[in-house]
Amino acid sequence: ITFPTCLPLQNHTQYENQTGLIDKEQKLLERGQWATKSEFILAVAGQIIGLGNVWRFPYLCFKNGGGAFLIPYMLFLITCGIPLFFLETALGQYTQQGGITCWWKVCPLFAGIGFATQVIIVYSTTYYIIILAWAFFYLFHCFTWDLPWATCNNTWNTAYCVEFDKMNRSLNWTDGRNFTSPANEFWARQVLKISGGIDELGSVNWEMALCLLLAWIICYFCVWKGVKSTGKVVYFTATFPYVMLVILLLRGLTLPGAGAGIIFYLKPDIARLGDPQVWMDAGTQIFFSYAVCLGCLTVLGSYNKYNNDCYRDCFLLCLMNSGTSFVAGFAIFSVLGFMAYEQGVGIEKVAESGPGLAFIAYPRAVAMMPLPQLWAFCFFLMVILLGLDSEVRIFFTASPSLWSKVYLPIICWSSCLQGGVYLFQLFDYYACSGTSLVLLAIFQSICVSWVYGADRFYDNIEDMIGYRPTPLIKYCWLFITPAICAGTFVFSVIKYTPLKMNNSYVYPAWGYALGWFIALSSIICIPLWIIYQLLQAKGSIRKLCLTVLSYYQVSMCFVFMMCSSNCKIKMHIVKILNKIKVTTVL
Repeated sequence: ITFPTCLPLQNHTQYENQTGLIDKEQKLLERGQWATKSEFILAVAGQIIGLGNVWRFPYLCFKNGGGAFLIPYMLFLITCGIPLFFLETALGQYTQQGGITCWWKVCPLFAGIGFATQVIIVYSTTYYIIILAWAFFYLFHCFTWDLPWATCNNTWNTAYCVEFDKMNRSLNWTDGRNFTSPANEFWARQVLKISGGIDELGSVNWEMALCLLLAWIICYFCVWKGVKSTGKVVYFTATFPYVMLVILLLRGLTLPGAGAGIIFYLKPDIARLGDPQVWMDAGTQIFFSYAVCLGCLTVLGSYNKYNNDCYRDCFLLCLMNSGTSFVAGFAIFSVLGFMAYEQGVGIEKVAESGPGLAFIAYPRAVAMMPLPQLWAFCFFLMVILLGLDSEVRIFFTASPSLWSKVYLPIICWSSCLQGGVYLFQLFDYYACSGTSLVLLAIFQSICVSWVYGADRFYDNIEDMIGYRPTPLIKYCWLFITPAICAGTFVFSVIKYTPLKMNNSYVYPAWGYALGWFIALSSIICIPLWIIYQLLQAKGSIRKLCLTVLSYYQVSMCFVFMMCSSNCKIKMHIVKILNKIKVTTVL
């Protein structure tokens, strides 16, 4: 066995000739690069600044103590969000590879990380494309004299439909708890045409299927020429949502009751910091909104020029992301405060998160404004652009063979069935949940900082940008990020609660089994790939350990974790380490 020597990194060209880690310049030109830095900034901003900033962060902020929620949020941002964000971006820029091959270059034994991210990306495709179809459906219905979710005189309405905004404000809304609003009935009976459960998939909603087809066509034309066409699309899709957000913010601040909504959004409740669920929500929001552990940042970073200052770019993008979430809360809760004022109820009665906010609460709020068609159009156009930007980045990241022939017709079109929303909720709750992401974050941190070497990666980064980042990032990769992610994972398992549709519908046992299969199908790629690689290796245990130790640059503690608990094997490895002088290799 020949052991490769870990040569010192002097410059990009020399290291390329020594290790072959970076592709040749001709291949880079053929692969394509961002024409300008602004294209990269806007592309990443379009990926990380999305629907979660608008419909999830404001709700979590008011739910978990208002301004006090920013304390755990900032802690997770500094210790997990920024370090992982920078790790993936720098890794893509340095290797000039996609989400799978970059991990093969770092350590072939951990290439399963790339496959795991691809599985989650494929699941995320369903999440965003269905939301786009719903948003298009609402957008088309904005061009009516009376918004269909504002009145009860439509064919899909039932006898229990009540226009609450036209009731006497002095009445207690709970008096009508057996009734539903027109917005709820439009969402359930016209948009979803929802069935009684996941075991009643029903027939295809053809109107929704056409909207889904339109969403796919638009996504295709956004990426059909690769990075060149995508770089031009982001100039519109990443900036125009900000225009819409500012318009909705200015409009919301002028409405009666807006001040009460904003106070409710920001009022600090320090006592809530003692609730572990608050910290869990802060951690999952960071993973959800920063698109870490999905491979998207690695792919987008791989199209940068080698000497681009990705360290500075990452801090700028993180500031943009969190700032957008904070400002979006003012736009959302000013309107919710107005709706609570009009109905004479508390804001907690009307505040929702996720699709419930975008497709029930907010449409009901704009229906109470003058020129409701205009404000509804602005809002759903913003939702479409935010979802489109995220979907395009996912298209750009995903391996076409994973979804083009099987996944697209089976999974996506099944969401257009009457019971499709139950499948959507399973994907939302299990496939893209924080549990899978935090486990991936642990593996990524270990692979780069312990297997490849944090100091070695810092040398690579210095070769790219000309200086070494703050040591805090390195210590986060080594210790803090894996520890916090492990604690978050353990807590999520302890506090696990089964999914309930609308907090009422309980899935059958096979539905939960399907959900757990979806959740584990991504993370299981990592151990399966490691086992496969070890089984493919030939030779004795000694040769296998020597190969793994030298070629994969495994540190001593990680070797002990990977190998058997048998004491004889451990002693054998210690002798091997001493024999090959592993400290000089690592």
